Amino acid sequence: MDNIELFQSATRAIRTNKTRSALTALGIVIGVASVILLVSIGNGLQSFVTKQFQQLGSNLLFVVPGKVSISSGAGAMSASEAKFDFKDVQEIGSLGAPITDTIGMIMKSATAEYLKNSFSTMVVGAGEKYAKVRNMKIKSGTFITQSMVRRGQNVVVIGPTVVEELFRPGEDPLGKVISVSGHKLEVVGVTESVGSFGGGTTSPDSYMYIPVTTGQKIFGIDRPASVIVEVDAPENMAVATAMVKRYFERRNLTEDDFTVMEPKEILEQINVFLGAITAALSGIAAISLVVGGIGIANIMFVSVTERTKEIGLRKALGATRRDILLQFLIESLTLSVFGGIIGILIGSGLSFLMQSVIQSEVTMGSIALSFGISALVGVVSGIAPAIRAGSLNPIDALRYE
Repeated sequence: MDNIELFQSATRAIRTNKTRSALTALGIVIGVASVILLVSIGNGLQSFVTKQFQQLGSNLLFVVPGKVSISSGAGAMSASEAKFDFKDVQEIGSLGAPITDTIGMIMKSATAEYLKNSFSTMVVGAGEKYAKVRNMKIKSGTFITQSMVRRGQNVVVIGPTVVEELFRPGEDPLGKVISVSGHKLEVVGVTESVGSFGGGTTSPDSYMYIPVTTGQKIFGIDRPASVIVEVDAPENMAVATAMVKRYFERRNLTEDDFTVMEPKEILEQINVFLGAITAALSGIAAISLVVGGIGIANIMFVSVTERTKEIGLRKALGATRRDILLQFLIESLTLSVFGGIIGILIGSGLSFLMQSVIQSEVTMGSIALSFGISALVGVVSGIAPAIRAGSLNPIDALRYE
């Protein structure tokens, strides 16, 4: 028998038992679709995080309280209270080249209210230079000014998500007064959207920005939650980092009291962390592929038993052990590959539909990986049944009842 005949014989056997074949391939379909979907969500999250860090620029250092290790601490930023204050922020900014400026910030979760609507999110207290160093764009109105900071004005700049949650469609929020933690603040600006991963309060689109002095007054905070250090050129980041560390050492602070981080380093560590999560979730989803492979192997053993006489007849007419082995192996591989293709289509379709809710990204790598795994499952699942079929004695097979 040539390869074309073997393939035709295998596909004919699959078509003869359509329902059983479809149910057998279902495990592969579910497994491949799950892998595609989870990997696409992981890729989408990594793309979103990368985009956010690229917007920060390559010449910024971030100083946070406490010792922060993203790679070993599940990626959570430190919640330690700072042992340095806003005076230290000013003194770091005056250290000289390559440090050009510093911005001390406070961050506090709070609930904003307007008429009967409310929205809980993050409030950032910052200075007038914050928008420039973070590459923020203003859609309407203005950002915080030096005068607002100096006078501690009760004003707020809000993200587009806050506008959607608090105001009616088409309503201009500029000039409106909202309540933040019981304090009345006038909306003076709205930021442009930068996108989000899955909505919620994880995106700058849902943030509110107030003068840092106003934040100190409202929340009773006198120490920064973090500090942005602007450096004159990316190649001078190491020098600036050393200068900041020496300053804190002179203040008798240890490495447990502060952490100096570059966006590039943070991004690399976060991507390693996200990659590990994506791999773990994909591994869990791949269990369905194992179950599907067991299902294929089980059905192939049943098929060998049901077609024992057919195998004996083929061997009596001249079919070799190789012919019988390849026929059942092709049948197993066809079931698995067919299920893999359907799973890829379903997983990609679900990923596309979810883009309106959560950012996802299907890559050719994930498709090729899923297809390859489904083909491998088909080969592995079909080997044992195929060997059994090929080893049958034609006389015994013809006598089988």
